[in-house]
Amino acid sequence: MIRDRYDLPLTTTSERAAAHYRDGMDCMLSAWHGAEDAFDRAIREDADFALAHIARARLHQLNMQGKQARAMAAQAMQLGVTASPRERQHIQITADVIESRPKVAASGAEAHLEEYPRDALVLSMLLGAFGLYAFSGRPDHDAAKLAVCERAAPHYGEDWWFLSYLGWSHTEAGNLATGRALSERAMGLRAANANAAHGLSHAMFEQGDMAAGRRFLSEWLPAHDRKSFLHGHLWWHISLTALDEGDLDTALDIYEQQIKPADRPYPPLNIFTDGASLLWRLSLAGKSGLEPHWRDVAAYGDKYFPQAGAHFADVHHALSAAATGGEALDTRLAQLEARAADGKLAPGPAAIDMCRGMRAFADGDNEGAIRLLEPAMAELVRIGGSHAQRELWEDTLIVAYLRGGYAEKASGLISARLDRRPSARDAAWSREAQARR
Repeated sequence: MIRDRYDLPLTTTSERAAAHYRDGMDCMLSAWHGAEDAFDRAIREDADFALAHIARARLHQLNMQGKQARAMAAQAMQLGVTASPRERQHIQITADVIESRPKVAASGAEAHLEEYPRDALVLSMLLGAFGLYAFSGRPDHDAAKLAVCERAAPHYGEDWWFLSYLGWSHTEAGNLATGRALSERAMGLRAANANAAHGLSHAMFEQGDMAAGRRFLSEWLPAHDRKSFLHGHLWWHISLTALDEGDLDTALDIYEQQIKPADRPYPPLNIFTDGASLLWRLSLAGKSGLEPHWRDVAAYGDKYFPQAGAHFADVHHALSAAATGGEALDTRLAQLEARAADGKLAPGPAAIDMCRGMRAFADGDNEGAIRLLEPAMAELVRIGGSHAQRELWEDTLIVAYLRGGYAEKASGLISARLDRRPSARDAAWSREAQARR
């Protein structure tokens, strides 16, 4: 019987189609360029291969190609009638993700993995900074990711992909030494693995080992295909190390060369959130002349996220709208409030306060920013993303404290961060807070 890379049976009579499908799986699981072509080749070899169709649909969805994603998912559902029960469930779960039914997809995935723990593509949809758990609005999503990985661990052994996400999950749950060691093990098993490189970068960042993180990515990225899923985001990680060193020119150069919207082949959610967050961080650090870049990012966000719905994009929309002015943020806030009233805003009303707080800060209203952001910090984790991504809102609160004359509050927040990890930027903020007290 023909099987996938995790020894699960595949409903296809074509060995060539299965080989292309396995190649596509490897590319998806390593965040490497080539998955689209591999699944397309699998479909050309066997037009009735349902799993190849649903995998291709998933890639369309990640790239914000909704019409194509839904069409291919519908085709996969039709073809799946003759597939195995495992494949039919796999298709249904992925279709639920594509059709924006995240709660149904997450519960379906959990049940599916009890029976088929080695269905890695289903497991992968629960994980990561943009996965079903992270965007569920749950305050315990980091713990949930680690728990599901630990349940699956006996079924994977020394698998390069699984160790990548087990390491990432430990890192985000605060087990930094374990997370880093697992990520390094995964890299040793397969160097062409952007997910492991990403997880290792996060571990180094959370440990405050900025120099090691920058050195690692600078040496590893040249071999990474520029068209791959995470290429721009990994450059974003290098920009964080430059910001920590106070090297604003290098951080802006990385934005201009690797991140800004310019026909880049990365998922729109990555492009928009990386661009908006890096520009905001540069603004916090005192970089001027960013207005043209803000206009570009705002236009890109309006194109791909014109309405409220993807809440992680929405909270970043608040950054670009606040930076460029106008009525865009008022419109988005009204949409978010309507979604909250209907019970459709996963992070809850605190996400709205985060948006309002960022506008107050951009308007120079430090008191208003503090009043809105301070209580929202307890709910910040619910927006999803990673610790490194969410740190932006905490950074803004620190600067609002400093500018608003609340040096003691700034010192307390900065001290808690420095107790967790060293940071040249936080140390500089600490000195500023002490000077203002």
